Amino acid sequence: MNILLGIIIGLVILMLLVVAHEFGHFIMARRNGVRVLEFGIGFPPRAIAWVRNPSWQKGKKGVKKWIRLPKSEWEKPQKHMIFSINWLPIGGFCSMDGESDSDTRKGTFGAASFWQKTKILFGGVLMNWLVAFVVLTILAFTGMPQFIEHQFYLGNDAEIIGGGVSVIDVIEGSPAEKAGFNNGDQIIQVDDQNVMYPTNVTTYGQEHAGESVKYTVRSGDEEKELTAKLNPEGSEYSLGISMSYGQTFIRSSWSAPIVGLGTTIQLTGETFRGLGDMIWDLVSGAVRQFSSDSVVREAGQNAISAAGDAVSGPIGIIGIIFPAFASSGASNLAFLAALISVSLACMNVLPIPALDGGRWLLIAIYKLRKKPLTKETEEKIVSRAFMILIMLIILISILDITRFF
Repeated sequence: MNILLGIIIGLVILMLLVVAHEFGHFIMARRNGVRVLEFGIGFPPRAIAWVRNPSWQKGKKGVKKWIRLPKSEWEKPQKHMIFSINWLPIGGFCSMDGESDSDTRKGTFGAASFWQKTKILFGGVLMNWLVAFVVLTILAFTGMPQFIEHQFYLGNDAEIIGGGVSVIDVIEGSPAEKAGFNNGDQIIQVDDQNVMYPTNVTTYGQEHAGESVKYTVRSGDEEKELTAKLNPEGSEYSLGISMSYGQTFIRSSWSAPIVGLGTTIQLTGETFRGLGDMIWDLVSGAVRQFSSDSVVREAGQNAISAAGDAVSGPIGIIGIIFPAFASSGASNLAFLAALISVSLACMNVLPIPALDGGRWLLIAIYKLRKKPLTKETEEKIVSRAFMILIMLIILISILDITRFF
């Protein structure tokens, strides 16, 4: 039941984020004189639709009204914008008049100036960043969950709630027992590095096997330093403790909008860095497959696997990630929504023709070349890029299914 609820919540949140993206296009199109034919929530088939009636409401001069569009009129072109709700809850769309760059009719996207097209194409990206900023600002007021090491906040206006890595068991005769660890100790630092999660302690111990490591721990109200001589590499364990994790929340007051903006920028940087690492792993891994050295080929396979593990498609997001976050509380779920909103913004900036950034780059290249971008050429380039994206989504979805089961 929790998984089903998480899937439903995931579908709703993803749809709202995509609708927000399309609403950004809608606002910029209307502000720059481009006619919007239809704004839809969900994807067809259509469930219900309204059209703006050009007549004035009775007794209310200057106010235009909306009337329900009968099914008999659905397939006929309308003089005014249609607002529709559709059956497939997987996003939304903003259909503009003359979306080809070669269209020159007044009020079309093609007839808009290059600067106007830039604002329209990146309106969705800006809206996704704005949504993330608003959500993260609210979280900063109520308590921002900490997911990133060195997550942004202002120290003079921050209340740290919960958190910490606690020792729940010490193995007899282990380096931890010899160093003086006790059940209930909270590990704060390892060799002056802040500890956020149990994996920080475990990974650091594995990397420094056989060495003497300094641990800063809090026992009750007392803070102390313990030095442990870790077991050598290949041992059953390095330190010899079991740990539990309490999630950290950071609450701000007057600085909440600053924290919201700073965290949005930080998540954007982390997203682009993750995309760069994934592409590097994929490309370098593929190149290494041509090596005659088996060790190099194996390293390449590991890099490709790392790239595959770093990305998740719709099935992974809706079927695995959202159910996990939905069961961990509203704050974590809201943070995930903000993160996905930032990810949508970052993805649409990329120079891929089927995405906003790619369409802008295509228009810019032809403008610099001072050559017309014909409808046929634009459709050919965008459709081929779109097919590649669909193939990638299918491949990632297959990987998600194997992870799920």
